[in-house]
Amino acid sequence: MKEILDEQTVRHVAHLARLKLSDDDLADVREQLSRILAYVDLLNELNTDDVEPTAHPLEITNVFREDSVGKSWTADAALSQAPQRQNGFFQVPRVLGQGSG
Repeated sequence: MKEILDEQTVRHVAHLARLKLSDDDLADVREQLSRILAYVDLLNELNTDDVEPTAHPLEITNVFREDSVGKSWTADAALSQAPQRQNGFFQVPRVLGQGSG
């Protein structure tokens, strides 16, 4: 099989992906990526002029309801079951320590 990618390109892609590849791994990845690109080239030969773009392979419909204005809770009602509250807000345990930023 003809190698599409050179070693320098594979090393560059591995660096961008934060991958450390041994020389053996580099050869394997080079071959695998070359096969993938060769297959993409094969797919590019297909005539897709009459094929509509899709975002999903299956026909799906939106199951969400329409947005509608409804009755809102008051702040007191929303906080009525809160275990702890402070100044009109839910009070929760501190997650970050002092001086964290």
